[in-house]
Amino acid sequence: MAVRHRLIKASPRSVWTVLEDGTRYAEWVVGTSSSEPVRGHWPELGSAIAYEVRLGTVRLSNETVVRRCVPGEALELEAKAGPLGTARIAIEVRPWGDHCLVIVDEHPLRGAGGTLHNVAVEGLIQVRHRAMLARLAHICEAEAAEEERRRPMGQVVAPEPGAGGARA
Repeated sequence: MAVRHRLIKASPRSVWTVLEDGTRYAEWVVGTSSSEPVRGHWPELGSAIAYEVRLGTVRLSNETVVRRCVPGEALELEAKAGPLGTARIAIEVRPWGDHCLVIVDEHPLRGAGGTLHNVAVEGLIQVRHRAMLARLAHICEAEAAEEERRRPMGQVVAPEPGAGGARA
């Protein structure tokens, strides 16, 4: 099971804003060249986005379906990969001080992907996740910096619920 995490120097709210936009997946999901919502209201339970993967001149289209969503905290997806089957991709968003810890957990769920899954495939998924989380961090951190630049001097931003402090 490929589990990877990344500290993103942006608020959980900022990260969730990117995750809940089904048109932006191609910006940060490695291998995806386009994405668009096709069913339901992303990321509500059962909603789906269509995505395209380009390998040279070959174009493969499929979809990803939301299987679980806790707004602002967790998004679990089932990504369809044609004859390879499907994969479960769980994305967890945790407050971490003033920043956000994002954890991605992916593993084959159905089809040939589970049969073919081995240490080498696991290594490739880890490399993909490292790049994917780096892209997500770049987007979120750039948007957070831009938001900070637009904020009037001296304006204080209220902390997000659950951010930073100790919990009872």
